[in-house]
Amino acid sequence: MAASLSRLLIAFGAIGLLAMTAIIGWQVFGRFVLNSSPSWTEQASLVLMIWYVMFVTAAGVYEEFHIRITLLEERLGDRAVAVRRMVALVIFLLGIVLCIFGAQLCWAVRGNVIASLGISRSVAYFPMPVSGLLMALFALPRVFTGLPFEPDEEDD
Repeated sequence: MAASLSRLLIAFGAIGLLAMTAIIGWQVFGRFVLNSSPSWTEQASLVLMIWYVMFVTAAGVYEEFHIRITLLEERLGDRAVAVRRMVALVIFLLGIVLCIFGAQLCWAVRGNVIASLGISRSVAYFPMPVSGLLMALFALPRVFTGLPFEPDEEDD
């Protein structure tokens, strides 16, 4: 289940990146060819970027493709389990913080409208609490085991 969700998040991120590229391409075409840049393109690409970056970040916690320094882990050998558990705990706590404060941010800006898009600013920030929750859920098993990611047979 978690592996399928992670793959879905990564696919969403890829689609979001392609959509943002197309939107920026349209903006450049409008500005330099048509001499009339569309007003909505910059804000739309920023909202898309927030969405796909946040969701792919959550997938990165599950897949462990986030940036980390493994020098200490490599030096400790088998004793590195405690370090991995502590790192997982920090990621879990940061996910909870992101979930709570992201939800508060969404609530605080719910009345603000992105003028060029005509949508609430909270739509742009909605991925923050969701991504934080997913990060916490993806990190939680590693808090107890300290083991690196290994796919289940059913996830293949």
